[in-house]
Amino acid sequence: MDTGQELGGTIPRARVEGDAPRLEPMLDLEWSRAIELPQAAMTAATPSELRRAWVHRAPQDSVLALFRASAGMAGQIPAPWWLRAMADGKLDSREQGFRVEDRIAQLLGPRPGWEFVPWAADGESGYWEFMPSERGKSGHAIPTTVMNTDRHPGWIDVLPAHTGRTPDPIPVAGLAGLRSRLGVFEAVR
Repeated sequence: MDTGQELGGTIPRARVEGDAPRLEPMLDLEWSRAIELPQAAMTAATPSELRRAWVHRAPQDSVLALFRASAGMAGQIPAPWWLRAMADGKLDSREQGFRVEDRIAQLLGPRPGWEFVPWAADGESGYWEFMPSERGKSGHAIPTTVMNTDRHPGWIDVLPAHTGRTPDPIPVAGLAGLRSRLGVFEAVR
C-alpha cells in the first residue's frame, strides 16, 4: 500500500502570521480610482458639479505626486487638462483650472443651444456642445464643441461642427477670445 510519505517534502508548509504575502498597490489601479467619478456625476450640468473625484478634493501636492508617479510608469494617462498643465508648469493650481471651466460655464450655460456634456474621456472635465449645429441645415453629425485643453495658454479649443473625419481643433485665446468668436461658432446650424 502506498502511503504517499515520499511526497512529504513537496507539500507546502502552512503559513504563519509573519510570512503573509506583502501586497503593494499598482499605480495604474490607484490612478484609475483617483479619477473615478461617482455615477451621480454623470448628470452634472456644469463642470463644478462634476468635480467629485479624488483628484478634485485631495491635497493638490498629493494629486500632483500621484499623477507624476503614475504617468512615469505608464506613459500618457487619462487626467484632467488642468492637471497636465500643472505638471508641465503651465498652470499654478487646479483652482485656476476650475476658474477657467467655471467662466466658460457662466458664458455658455445661459446661452440657448449650448449643453454641457459630463461624460468626456476618463479623467477629463466635460465639454460643451452647440446642439443647433448638429443635424441642422448644414447636416453635420457632430456639433460644434468647446473643450478645455493644455495644448496652449488660452486653455480653450473649439472643434467645429463636422461630419466624417474630425477636423483639427481651433485654439481660442481664453474666455475673451471665445466670447468674441461665439457668433461665428454659433452661425453653423
